[in-house]
Order: sequence, then C-alpha cells, then structure tokens
Amino acid sequence: MEMGYEKKDFGENFVWGTSTSAYQIEGAHNIDGRGPSVWDHFSHQKGKIKNNENGDKACDFYHRYESDISLMASLNVDAFRFSLSWSRIFPEGIGKPNQKGIDFYHQVIDTCLASGIQPWITLYHWDLPLALEERGGWINRDIIYWFSEYVNFCTKTYGDKVKHWMVLNEPLAFTGMGYLRGLHAPGKKGIRQGLSTIHHAVLCQAEGGRIVRRNVPDAQIGTTFSCSYVEPYTRYPRDEQAAQKLDALYNRLFLEPALGQGYPLEDLSFLQKIENYFHPEDEKNMVFDFDFIGLQNYTREIASHSWLAPPLWAKAVPAEKRKVPITTMKWEVYPPGIYHLLKKFSAYDKVKKIYITENGASFEDKVEGEEVLDERRVKFLQSYIGQVLRAKKEGVKVEGYFAWSLLDNFEWENGYRPRFGLIHVDFTTQKRIIKNSGLWYQNFLGQSV
Repeated sequence: MEMGYEKKDFGENFVWGTSTSAYQIEGAHNIDGRGPSVWDHFSHQKGKIKNNENGDKACDFYHRYESDISLMASLNVDAFRFSLSWSRIFPEGIGKPNQKGIDFYHQVIDTCLASGIQPWITLYHWDLPLALEERGGWINRDIIYWFSEYVNFCTKTYGDKVKHWMVLNEPLAFTGMGYLRGLHAPGKKGIRQGLSTIHHAVLCQAEGGRIVRRNVPDAQIGTTFSCSYVEPYTRYPRDEQAAQKLDALYNRLFLEPALGQGYPLEDLSFLQKIENYFHPEDEKNMVFDFDFIGLQNYTREIASHSWLAPPLWAKAVPAEKRKVPITTMKWEVYPPGIYHLLKKFSAYDKVKKIYITENGASFEDKVEGEEVLDERRVKFLQSYIGQVLRAKKEGVKVEGYFAWSLLDNFEWENGYRPRFGLIHVDFTTQKRIIKNSGLWYQNFLGQSV
C-alpha cells in the first residue's frame, strides 16, 4: 500500500474500532424516562455553545442505533467504544433506575454482538445527571458514593456481555474545562473547586476500577486520558520548564496517582493545596492496577514561559501562530506526537498495555452527491496509524486503535460545525454517507491478516 504498511503488520490480535459518546450522538434527551444531564442544562443557556446549538437530537442514535451499527459493521471494525448516559439509566443520578434506559443499552450491546462487534463501554463521558450537580456534582465528595452505586449497577447489569470497560473519559477535560475554566458543563470557575474535583475524579477512577473487577472478574479494565505531546518553544531553561509543567498537567496528573506515584506536585505547585481535600486512606485509594490505559491524542503543544499565565507561568503557543498544518479546531497536525506519547506512557513500569481509544481530525468535508471528499482526513489517519505501528515495532505494548469518531456529532462547546466522523451526518435530514476516510478505513480493515 502507498503508506508503507498493511493491516497484517499489526498482528492478528490488534483491535480496530471506532469511538463515540452518549451525549454527542444519542439525542432523545427527554423521552423514555431519561433525566437531564449537566450538558442538557449548559447547552440550553444562551451563548454557551456556538450558534446556541445543543445535543437534544444530535445524531438521533437512540432511534437509529440498528442502522448505525450496521453501517459500522460495514467498515470491518472489531469493536465499538461508546458511553452510557448516567441520567438515562438513573434519571436522578441515584435511586430508582429507568428500565427503558437499561433496555436501550441491552439492545445496543446485543446488536453489536450480533454484528460481530465487541462492545467497549465507557462508564462516564462527562454527562453528569443534573440532579447530582444540584447537590454539588464533582465538587461534593459524595460523588464517590454516587459514582460507585452507578458503576456497581452498570457492571452487574451488563457485565455478562461486556468484557472491556473504561472508567472515565478524559478526567482533565471535565474537571479543568467544567470546574476550573467554565468552558464546559457545568460552567464553573475557580482553583478551589477545581482542585476538589480533580481529587474526587482520581478517587472515582480507582474505585470504579475496583468495582468493575469485583463484578466482572474476567473484564479488561482501563481508563482514558487526553494526551498531548509537549515540546518547548526554545531551548531556553524557562521554556524547557514550561514544557515540563504542561506535560505534567496534560499527561501525568491523572495517570500517576493511579500508578501509586501520587500527584506531580513538584511540577505543578498550584496542586499543593489539593492535600486539603485528602481523607485518611485516600493515598491508598487513589491507586488501581488497570489492565490497560486508553491514550487519546489529537495534537502537539509547544510550550513557552509566560509571566501572564499564573499559576503555571506557562502557556501553549497557538498552532496558527506557528504556521503549521492545522485542523478546523486549529489543532496542529503532527503525527509523530502519537509515537512519542506511546513511548512515554509505555515507559511506566505499571502500564501493562495501551489502546489508542481516540484519534481523529476535523476538516472541511466536501459533499458531492453520494460521495464525501475528505482526503486530508484520509492522510491524517494513514500517517497517525503509521506512527502507532512505528511504536509497536519498537516494543510498545499498543494493542488497538479506535478512530474518533464513527459519526459527525455534537462537539461540545463547538456545536455541530467541527466534523470528526468517518460517516457524514446531515443534521437536518439525518442522512448518513460513508466518507472517503471511512471507505479507506473499510478497505484497510478488510485486508486479510
């Protein structure tokens, strides 16, 4: 093949899949007993989302899951990573479960299995039930109890059919963007509440793993991190130090506590006060022996020292200013970054194996009749997957790749303009068209091993 590798180069046990999340695709926000989530509330506030869009309907996956899973099966994937909507299962967050919500995920799981696709479940992908946010959400230490009850129920309900579980999706995103910077739901700002949410997420990350292990003894258990390869803007010591700080924030903050190394306090001085939120046994309870780590990568960051960016005194230099190839999200296209991150994460003794649980790009697609031209995405996938193979050949225990995303979907504060899907969605008619990138993935995965 023109990119210099074939599917067989990855080995017959390498897992190929696609990823989605509940709020981004399901729609059906207020039917069949589903309760509101923080994202329902946040997206309905004027000015929070571009064009004042929301996920009320999204891709209408709730009603179209059978045909969407059939389309996905045509791509020749092995696995489908999707999340459960907490408020679809527990409308009030805790208490009485919603049978129609429970049944929906049974149907999704059964349809996947009947199509020869393994379901990989993410337990939490940012859509906290609004009823729990009204009681403090991730700021309230009771979240550990609430989350434990939810995980216990889900794993007992679906654990006989689902053997791959991820506890949290990108905890830095929902704590940092939701409670520190206020750009995501629930839209709160402040260091104090940000620190408490970080600590509570770390504790839930580990406790969730323990509950899955207890309820599904033969499960493969992971959690996922959004990671960016960080390099200094110059070789001056201040920029080198800035890069070290951003690396600690982006790549180490939630991983190292799970590995038993604690928080990276030496590089993130603003974290010192996180110990105010420690209870006895927390240091031990932050640790869990995950079977795998989900690595999610989209871009590279270049760090420089900044007097104007306390408390880190570091900032990322925008890709636009650096005159490098970018996506419509203004993220740099830098395929070697995923290789460097795989090498970095695999250097931790306690990281047993890694899956790329998200990787993809938003570009402007060109729809011509029944064809969607997206050659930049084709090249993106080819080059990034090639870098995954490079790491694998060098001994990194990377055992799978999930493209983000199966469908164009609701991209959080950016609404529907960014399109990451392998399948194009017309959000007016809900018509689907497999893009050229999806056809490339289909052909690549259709090769015999």
